[in-house]
Amino acid sequence: MAMSRAVTTLCENSNEVFLDVAKLLLTYADNILRNPNEEKYRSIRIGNPTFSTKLLPIKGAVECLFEMGFEEAETHLVFPKSASVEQLKLIRESIAAERDQRLQGGQPVRLTAQAAAASASAPESSAAAASFQPVSPPPPQPSSLESSMGFFVTLQSNFQHVMLYENPELQQKARNIIPHQQLSSAAQHKLREAKEADPGCKLGIEDFLVLELLRWFKQDFFSWVDCLPCSRCGGSTQNASALSPSPDDLRWGAQRVENHYCQSCSLSTRFPRYNNPEKLLETRRGRCGEWANCFTLCCRALGLEARYIWDSTDHVWTEVYSVAQRRWLHCDSCENVCDKPLLYEVGWGKKLAYVLAFSKDQVVDVTWRYSCKHPEVLSRRTRVQEAWLLHTINGLNSLRQQPLSPDRKKELTERLLVELVEFISPKTPKPGELGGRNSGSLAWRLARGETRAADPGTSTQATGFVFTPTEKEKCDRLLHVCYNATKDQYCRLSNNSEVIQSWDQCVWRKESVFRKVESDWQTVYIARTEGSSVGRISWKFDFAPVGMKIKSVSIMASSQTFHTGKVCWHLRSGQITTEFSGDGEMQPFSSLSGSSDFIVVAELSGGEGETMWQHSQLFRQSLKETEKPSFEILIHLEDA
Repeated sequence: MAMSRAVTTLCENSNEVFLDVAKLLLTYADNILRNPNEEKYRSIRIGNPTFSTKLLPIKGAVECLFEMGFEEAETHLVFPKSASVEQLKLIRESIAAERDQRLQGGQPVRLTAQAAAASASAPESSAAAASFQPVSPPPPQPSSLESSMGFFVTLQSNFQHVMLYENPELQQKARNIIPHQQLSSAAQHKLREAKEADPGCKLGIEDFLVLELLRWFKQDFFSWVDCLPCSRCGGSTQNASALSPSPDDLRWGAQRVENHYCQSCSLSTRFPRYNNPEKLLETRRGRCGEWANCFTLCCRALGLEARYIWDSTDHVWTEVYSVAQRRWLHCDSCENVCDKPLLYEVGWGKKLAYVLAFSKDQVVDVTWRYSCKHPEVLSRRTRVQEAWLLHTINGLNSLRQQPLSPDRKKELTERLLVELVEFISPKTPKPGELGGRNSGSLAWRLARGETRAADPGTSTQATGFVFTPTEKEKCDRLLHVCYNATKDQYCRLSNNSEVIQSWDQCVWRKESVFRKVESDWQTVYIARTEGSSVGRISWKFDFAPVGMKIKSVSIMASSQTFHTGKVCWHLRSGQITTEFSGDGEMQPFSSLSGSSDFIVVAELSGGEGETMWQHSQLFRQSLKETEKPSFEILIHLEDA
């Protein structure tokens, strides 16, 4: 019998450990096989002491459950009804055979060289297992001592820094600036809309408040700095050699002061890189360090549980805990994105190694949330020994959590267990995680290699969304969809006004395009990314799967061009291509009658100078126009 990778990894444990875990795994499998209709046997609570202490810490054990067919479901692992019982039996028999051999005095299965190499390349749940057992790692080797101490200073510094966010006076100062009532009202409104569209919606008010806070912070409050304009003539400057910090700079944590030099009038403009969030509430500008620092404070000021995320490849952001979803949400205030953790590795092409989360209660190694290439990441984690890192994090957490109540400690442990199980299985990128960076100048992003995914052959296209009629739409013989650029949402009017957030969630294909919000001009639009000569976006509709065809189609699309910018709209159905204008008027297309599918395509090109990417725009709209659709498609259907 060919042994699975998970069982092979499980066999690496000592005889005693293997037999104990095998007994548990076989019990889980046998309970399902003997009681296939009993729901209680299909669910394992992650916080269960038996699971967390006797199974989770053991190499290969949780992987065996996943190979059996278990899936993550918030605080539990669940064996769904759709899972293959034959696969469950296969893994069970493989474990049982190895157990029987060991009980009869046989030698444990020897790993082949290939299996051993494969096992060694996989992250051991971010060393998750060991995080619940005291570890006494060997002292660092002399060659790694300096690196270990430097890493320890980074851990200590960040862990101490986040305590600033807990200052009641500082939180009050932030609340005085944040339009809390306005954001809360908007969040309440969107929560009601979501509940109306989907009565089973599991999102909470905090989830929508985070989205509103991100939007406000990006559009209205903070500004990005590459190089400051000259304070004398207003001309452009260049970042020259560093300047010495003043006593006042040092008071606000600015160890580094940039010299933004104007070649026109030879004036140096000082740009202190402040590290104190109180000062940042006043200056309201900076790069990712300042953005994440100040945004995390704003989250805490509104009572959201938040932590500061440090990435060893030179980026920082925030995570916010969703009470409704029982998980941590990735939030990047620079990009105004939420819950898109693979953005950096897949979209920006970052070669991640260490990503650590710091909050008032604990440090967590969250690297594996942000990667879908675990073996590659593991190969780059060479700065410190894994056992040393784990031991150090556990030590810091033990000290910080000493004054906490037993209930709070239990809550933190259960949350951490949920995270560790999440980290075991690499994720699949979502459409919103495939694009390059938007914040900062093109030159700055190019210098950092963050304009697109760095791996050759990586596509920047969204995974294809296809509009197919629901049962209601099939019954009504109508599909009616609108997109509003200001709200950044699709409304499927023909399906009980279902709302779908984000411009790229219903896109069939996209290439070199993004949504741009101009706070100064109070406008929003879709444009092509800087540095690209052509941008494309399309939407697909297919009625064949439900046995229907088109009776009539009307489309309204709006686009705007400047200088020599160009937008070309066309419909494709089979071999037929029809061009049409994006003048904002509803247009009928009789040529599509009888067809079973079509694709709407927009191509953006042309323009002049450095801002040529802005000279062809889709769906340009005032931020005050919250009800007017920017794109509308009305389709009447009939039986095929």
